[in-house]
Amino acid sequence: MKLTRLTLATALVAGAAFAEDIKPADVAFSDGAIETSLTGMPGDPARAPEIMDKGAGNCIACHEVTALNDIPFHGEVGPTLDGAGSRWSEGELRGIVANAKMTFEGSMMPAFYKTDGFNRPGDAYTGKAAEGELAPLLTAQQVEDVVAFLMTLKDE
Repeated sequence: MKLTRLTLATALVAGAAFAEDIKPADVAFSDGAIETSLTGMPGDPARAPEIMDKGAGNCIACHEVTALNDIPFHGEVGPTLDGAGSRWSEGELRGIVANAKMTFEGSMMPAFYKTDGFNRPGDAYTGKAAEGELAPLLTAQQVEDVVAFLMTLKDE
């Protein structure tokens, strides 16, 4: 009996390690939220500051985050992210990071996990139209890492 449980637990862990990310086109939104992890794995909040700084996300260009005060030049265009983990659920935060327009129509926040439906996407800063498939701004794991970090930002 112990061997069966151990084998089953090992298979589940191994299966999760090799699970494929949910592709941007296959993401299921429910009232703006994405209830299911995009990777099947928990995010790592320790990796989020690099993503949220001048990395792929550059969240602090628009948002103030007191927990990241060691990073300069926080923006004031978007709301402060302090208390985000108290204001929104994990699924709601995942939906906002992936595509804020699904929650806040007319938001100017970029869709960080979207690859289609754009109006005239460009090829970086060349002034030319994009050719071929577009990659999302953040990977599925980066979205999960940012969401895990935002969940730590609770009101005191």
